[in-house]
Amino acid sequence: MRVNCLRISVTDRCNQRCVYCRPREDCDFIDRAEILRYEEIERITRLFADCGIDSVRLTGGEPLVRRDVASLVTALARTQGIEQVALTTNGVLLESMAADLKAAGLARVNVSLDSLQAKNYRKITGRDDLSRVLRGIHRAIEVGLQPVKINAVILRRINISQILALAALSIDLPVMVRFIEYCPTNGGTEPADDYVPYSEVRRMVEEKFGRLVDTVIVPGNGPASYFKISGSAGTIGFIAGRSTIFCPSCNRIRLTSDGRIKPCLYSARQYDVKTLLRDGTSDGQIRELLMQIIAHKPAISRLDPFAEEFCMRKVGG
Repeated sequence: MRVNCLRISVTDRCNQRCVYCRPREDCDFIDRAEILRYEEIERITRLFADCGIDSVRLTGGEPLVRRDVASLVTALARTQGIEQVALTTNGVLLESMAADLKAAGLARVNVSLDSLQAKNYRKITGRDDLSRVLRGIHRAIEVGLQPVKINAVILRRINISQILALAALSIDLPVMVRFIEYCPTNGGTEPADDYVPYSEVRRMVEEKFGRLVDTVIVPGNGPASYFKISGSAGTIGFIAGRSTIFCPSCNRIRLTSDGRIKPCLYSARQYDVKTLLRDGTSDGQIRELLMQIIAHKPAISRLDPFAEEFCMRKVGG
């Protein structure tokens, strides 16, 4: 599989505290001086583009909390070789920023939304932001940030009751509702009975809405498998990162907010490029390292027990 997608975490800060990503008591932020500056992100993206990367996704933390992130979108969208810039967000600030992001060159957006019930949403995120997020989704559709993808992580004891309501969003809206199997984060594992395999989610959806119809996989959709409820405006996707292995089809590489490259989300192996960016290392030397990292991306990878603390807000989902 050709590696052509770079996921860039622009900050470890977030305006929510989702239970599967960031513990409520966690205040261990990376020092701001250690976060990559925009010009450093632009430079490493340009060098990655020389190595065949043509798609960039901005993540966090929450990328929209970083000041003037639209200017970064503009710079990356204008980078020679980069064909598409996308962004993953919790949607809290999307309503007010969608038009500016579109004008800056953003192509599409993923929105994390794990519940459509206000009390349940607060239980997951620690915030009363559901109405703002829903307005943000509609605004993103209006300004043409399409396809809008809705990412829902399902945990049995928390939001399994929300599966059918989330799936129903795809009936009337031109959105891609994607159900994601929960995988261990934060250096530990959740209770075994919280895990919900994609097969169970699909069975629940089909019992309510009928047999799902296979749909064409759009380039750039990564590990998701897509289907439709018959007659729906949108689609439903499943990302089964725990019950299946899709490593051979993975086209991604990650840049953390503090300047480390991870060839795989679950790998202990990482490469410090921030030091190279700040100590005068030439473009040619950095480019050579990037080519080696891409070439040695593991064919198969699982959560490495020897990895340091695994925290989604620090790595970027």
